[in-house]
Amino acid sequence: MVKTKKIKINWLLLIACVIGCVMFGSIGSLFTAPNIPTWYRGLVKPPLNPPNWIFAPVWTLLFCLMGIAFYLILTTKNKHRNQAILIFVVQFIFNILWSLLFFGLQSPLYGLICIYLLWILIYINILIFMRINKNAGMLLIPYLVWVSFASYLNFSIYLLN
Repeated sequence: MVKTKKIKINWLLLIACVIGCVMFGSIGSLFTAPNIPTWYRGLVKPPLNPPNWIFAPVWTLLFCLMGIAFYLILTTKNKHRNQAILIFVVQFIFNILWSLLFFGLQSPLYGLICIYLLWILIYINILIFMRINKNAGMLLIPYLVWVSFASYLNFSIYLLN
């Protein structure tokens, strides 16, 4: 008979991490939402531009995955944990900053610069998380994929407008 290791979950902390990521992530929508029906609507968009309604559920799912990944890092004892927390916070700030630059300032150029830096930060974040908890790093891969696609959209909008 094989014994399996029982995982103890701190449900309160897990829920706080997920809700916290969703809440902080939604700060970007303060800059985005008012500009969708006005400025963004008037932009020329690339052929692969998805409908506007898809962005909110995708980002909500990604913020939930980020919250779970962050929880896994917080609950894993490791000498690199503080470094991982710092890079997570920095990349999250750049995520919100992108909405401010692209939508708030209505600047595809500043948004493009920011999203490229964000992509690099997410990649570094994944590498650091993987060193601490492989599952935490894996949970951030959909985020990197989506930001890669968002980079294409941002670049295309910059070129087309």
